[in-house]
Amino acid sequence: MSEARSALPGAEADGLVAIREMGLQGMVMLRGDLAEVAGAVREVTGADMPPTRGIVRGDGASVAWMSPDELLILCDHGAAEEFVVRLTEALAGRHHLAVNVSDARAMFALTGGRGALRDVLSKITPADMSADALKPGEMRRTRLQQVPAAIWFESETEARVICFRSVAAYVFDLLAMSARDSGPVGFHRDA
Repeated sequence: MSEARSALPGAEADGLVAIREMGLQGMVMLRGDLAEVAGAVREVTGADMPPTRGIVRGDGASVAWMSPDELLILCDHGAAEEFVVRLTEALAGRHHLAVNVSDARAMFALTGGRGALRDVLSKITPADMSADALKPGEMRRTRLQQVPAAIWFESETEARVICFRSVAAYVFDLLAMSARDSGPVGFHRDA
């Protein structure tokens, strides 16, 4: 078996915001009736059930609401398979699907001024990136030009983007192009 590698090891770009591929990231997709899986999620991750479009932290994992019957658990890459096993055991006899999707995804960190960060993302997604529409602690599934992605803000100056690994280079180039110093928009303010 080959050693795990992130989609774009060491990829970084600087401009209006800094962009960095985050390396190996554990991701577990959990599908099922969210009311029925809440106890198992809390037991395994230490996190409460996130609200609609929310992302919450637990013990060594974050849990993101992805749809009315889907959660994404973010954890250490090496722990993802253990999370799948523990969830499967905790949900035995209940209809669910727990899958390690770590190696099928890529994740990017974007850091910069509040306005610049939201401007860079606004140029490439139809989703409303205003501070009122997407607050820290909320996740938004959307498109980045031609591909699906998920975006959330860790803080007003730091965002995360998840995409499929197969389009990681496209998304990185798209983010880097949108963040070029020559392309400030000034729509979202840093205030």
